[in-house]
Amino acid sequence: MSEFSIEAIGSIEKWTINGEARRNAISRAMALELEQHLARVSTGHTVRAVIITGAGTKAFCSGADLKERATMSEDDVRGFLLRLRNTLRAIEKSDCVFIAFLNGVAFGGGTELALACDLRVIDPSAEMGLTEVKLGIIPGGGGTQRLPRLIGKAHAKDLILTGRRVGAEEAKAIGLVNRIGSLQTALELAHAVTANAPIAVGAAKHAIDEGAALDLDAALALEHAHYEKTLKTEDRLEGIKAFAEKRAPVFTGR
Repeated sequence: MSEFSIEAIGSIEKWTINGEARRNAISRAMALELEQHLARVSTGHTVRAVIITGAGTKAFCSGADLKERATMSEDDVRGFLLRLRNTLRAIEKSDCVFIAFLNGVAFGGGTELALACDLRVIDPSAEMGLTEVKLGIIPGGGGTQRLPRLIGKAHAKDLILTGRRVGAEEAKAIGLVNRIGSLQTALELAHAVTANAPIAVGAAKHAIDEGAALDLDAALALEHAHYEKTLKTEDRLEGIKAFAEKRAPVFTGR
């Protein structure tokens, strides 16, 4: 069986992890298929937003498949983590916008998958956490780096060093998620993104992500470089024309 169920909703795709029996844990097969789907949607503007969620109601993604991990050698683990890090980085580098809908628990690698996404919606009953220190390891899929960039060093150390779990309300309060809601909430968010010019959305996404580690002058120069990508597009002219004509623009990604 495929590791993901794919549903197309116009220019949006919903990817559901098909691993309910293992609480949608990240196996080697799942990581490989995720990598393949990323390559497919990250060329062109046919798919402009992706919602990632988990099968069932109990788990978004419970982290690494620990039963599979128990059979791995140290070198196997190193190779797995390298592939996972590269795959999560590809989510960030894609022009496509990724939205994690946390329909259930997201621990360890599950939270790391959500952190790599651009936006996060959490079910009111779901929990998140980077719980690796409780297993004698540390987050290995970028959690120690993405979490403090998102919520600040103090909150990140609180979560990572204790390994504690947070519910939806606390996750929202500290900026770990964008919204509390349902799959419909995630779909509405995706539609709000895809209503806009795809080249502009991709340029804005990369300007934010790439500029976060720069000083302000360098970041402003970076923003200008990404702005330049939109200047010669047909969508920019369509946006101006639609505004003048008091109608909704029709963007084509050109």
